[in-house]
Amino acid sequence: MKKKNTDKIDSNDIRKKKKSGLRENIEAILVAIVLALFIRTFVIQAFKIPSGSMKETLLIGDHILVNKFIYGVKVPFLQTTIVPIKNPKHGDIVVFKFPEDPSKDFIKRVIAVAGDVVEVRDKQVYVNKKILNHDFGIHTDSYIFPPSVQPRDNFGPVVVPEKSLFVMGDNRDQSYDSRFWGFVDLKALKGKALMIYWSWDKENFGVRWNRIGHLLK
Repeated sequence: MKKKNTDKIDSNDIRKKKKSGLRENIEAILVAIVLALFIRTFVIQAFKIPSGSMKETLLIGDHILVNKFIYGVKVPFLQTTIVPIKNPKHGDIVVFKFPEDPSKDFIKRVIAVAGDVVEVRDKQVYVNKKILNHDFGIHTDSYIFPPSVQPRDNFGPVVVPEKSLFVMGDNRDQSYDSRFWGFVDLKALKGKALMIYWSWDKENFGVRWNRIGHLLK
């Protein structure tokens, strides 16, 4: 009786194994894509700083991570909060859709929340009639514009409406913010700036190593 060759490899088995391996790779890639989209939509998103309106807290070329979960879970595209968690507070650095052009993202610091009275007199910021004292705001221009010319240095007083924020850039004299275009609706919020994960100095063509990993506050 002729002995059957058990060492012979069936070509059908090879094709099945290849298909199985390809299917596993595709499934792994799809899972990774879905997970990445979920994280970007609901948890963490990366942003690059393109302007100097938040100097010296944030510099041009800083790359930051933004916590999108901290202010609640929103329905994508509709910007409707379905799971509220907390509201922004004074001093938070927030990313939001620019009211004048929602296709653009802006980043500023929360100066006042709903019900607060905001006023700027000769560059000094007042919230509820108290001088706002912190180390974040800087001035690079000593000239003071009268209110009849523009609201940069003299503004208000105004009351922040419900479900709204009054925001300003830390670089007070070089920031296009609530003094010029009004309030930020809470629905426009994307999240709170968390940390700098990368920083590139374009002018000097080098990495700002001392800024990487810096927590924002």
